[in-house]
Formats: sequence, structure tokens, C-alpha cells
Amino acid sequence: MKPFRKHKGKVAPLHRHNIDTDQIIPKQFLKRIERTGFGEFLFYDWRRTKDGAHDPSFSLNHPGHAGASVLVAGKNFGCGSSREHAVWALEDFGFRAVIASSFADIFANNCVKNGVLTVVLTEAEVEEIVRRTAEHHDYHLSIDLEQCKVHDDHGFSASFGIDEFTRHCLLEGLDDIGLTLKHEAEITAYETQHPASQRVV
Repeated sequence: MKPFRKHKGKVAPLHRHNIDTDQIIPKQFLKRIERTGFGEFLFYDWRRTKDGAHDPSFSLNHPGHAGASVLVAGKNFGCGSSREHAVWALEDFGFRAVIASSFADIFANNCVKNGVLTVVLTEAEVEEIVRRTAEHHDYHLSIDLEQCKVHDDHGFSASFGIDEFTRHCLLEGLDDIGLTLKHEAEITAYETQHPASQRVV
């Protein structure tokens, strides 16, 4: 998993509340067995018109938001089903971080396992970022996980909280497999001391 320490990226606003995982990646695209290739289907029903063309009114289709790597959304982002594909789609599209005033717990946990940072700010701070995105062309934010701070080049700054275990995993790029491999020596020692015939299966 790619470590997350400091990131500066273009911001794309999607200031809607209660965006659920079926909107992030609709169910008809969950048949893929790979973890890649989901980006083109991100927010599919919102990004495209009924005939399949890109809807120019949707914020992620705006030319000024092309290449965005920071998504700013409304409260309760990622609610609904627990599908990890939602995070895969966001990551494959190019997002490294999502900023909102609150997140669904399972979605936030899935983000940690895939190296995507969820930043919780106040509703007022989120609204200010959205306002600045409209006000400044090519608006960028810097996110510093080491200092737990967000700032831009126009005077905005905010701090965010994150539990230390989650922060450690993201800083070090450790998913569940990576965490397990940190104890590889102990696991090997245990297996050496306990013959296969004695192990509980």
C-alpha cells in the first residue's frame, strides 16, 4: 500500500450529503474480479446522461476539475452497503483523500486498507473549501498527515483528528497483510516450534 504522508492536489467538490456506495460505484459494475479498472465507473449514474454521454453539469466532468486528487463532499459520505469497490473506484479515478464532515464507519475502514485518507472537518470548514473551489481556478489543497493539517495557498488552514493506529498504518503504508508481515519472524518461529500435525485447523 502506498504510504500517505503529505499530499498536495487539485480539489473537486461534490457537496452532497449521504452519498452512498451504490452512487459511488453502481452495483452493475461489481462483477469485475480485479481491484483495478473501476475508476471509469465512479459516480456513473451522475457522471453520464441516459445515452451514456458525459453530463457537463456534473462537477467531476468540469474541465477545471480534471486530474483532481482531493474530493470534498457532504456529511455521511460512503453510507450504504459495505462494498470495498467504492474505495477502489475512488482510488483508481485518482483520489488520494476525501474530505467531509462525517463518514460511514465501514467505508472509512475500507479507505484505510487501501491507502485513501478520510479527513473529517467541520461543516463550516467543508463549506469554506467548496466556496474557495468555486472562487479560485485550479484550486489546490495540501494535506499533511504528519501534522494532521489541511491548508491552501490563500490563507485557509484547518486541523483534523485521526486515531493513532489509523494514522500509523497510513503513514507506513500498512494494510492488513502488511501488518501481519510485520510479525513474520514470530509467525515463522511459532510454525517451527509447532509441527503441522499439532496445529489447530
